[in-house]
Amino acid sequence: MVKEVLVGLNCRPGCLYVDGTVGEGGHAAAILDSTRPDGRLWGLDQDPAVLETAAARLAHHTSRFQLFHCSYSQLGELLAAAHLEGVAGILLDLGLSSQQLQASQRGFSFMGDEPLDMRFNPENGGRTAAQLLNRAPRATLEKIFWEYGEEPQARRLARLVVQARQRRLFRTTQQLVEVIKQAMGPGWRRGRLHPATRVFQALRIAVNRELEQIAAFLEQVPGWLAEGGRLVVISYHSLEDRLIKEKMAAWDRAGVMARLTRKPLKPTPEEVAGNPRARSAKMRLAEKIVTLSNQEKSHVC
Repeated sequence: MVKEVLVGLNCRPGCLYVDGTVGEGGHAAAILDSTRPDGRLWGLDQDPAVLETAAARLAHHTSRFQLFHCSYSQLGELLAAAHLEGVAGILLDLGLSSQQLQASQRGFSFMGDEPLDMRFNPENGGRTAAQLLNRAPRATLEKIFWEYGEEPQARRLARLVVQARQRRLFRTTQQLVEVIKQAMGPGWRRGRLHPATRVFQALRIAVNRELEQIAAFLEQVPGWLAEGGRLVVISYHSLEDRLIKEKMAAWDRAGVMARLTRKPLKPTPEEVAGNPRARSAKMRLAEKIVTLSNQEKSHVC
């Protein structure tokens, strides 16, 4: 949805944009290309490995970008340090990068057999997915599987996880996949989704406290945008999308930010054919309302 992102951000030369989940730099490169010759970009990410990839991809833009190893919820600290009051646009793409899924060896994917880590930033400490599975009470696991994964078999799965860890502690993704298949019963192959999809999503959200990060970001983002500045958020499951939808509606009612999408934008069939992981993407847009005293200003930069 690169074209939709550029239109949604209203990209223009001379402005500063923030990619809060820069990943491998795909959207960031498009933003820099569309804001030549003097548009600038800040790229934020918690994952140090993908930041290295982004740095290499964006290197030809020389001095027009900066990368920061931090969460998008910490953008306010960066703006304060740079003595900036606001930016022209902020993008969040809340999906996992291909590098994280295919090459991180941190257990984001259930297709191979990798250590059950799932931390976006292993350098920052914090519990791994394996530690969560091995130590959390059954009731906590059930809550995670149900609330974050919307897994119908959450209760049965939590019970089986506790039983399995008494025999052998969880260390790898395939250990967990086998327990998930057991919880789903013999009919698991008939489903459209792999039975591990929702559970891996739930664990990743819990390990990285993703919903807390999104909520903290949404509470502060109107103060980080210049008047007329745009927010573009791409989410991939209902929990994220619900938070974003409700907050944008609240901003709209309060006259703080105008909601530009009543219904989310979705990828075209052609894009889904080229990238099947995009099929669940939902994009929502909002714009900071210009006050009466500043209506004569033609742009936010």
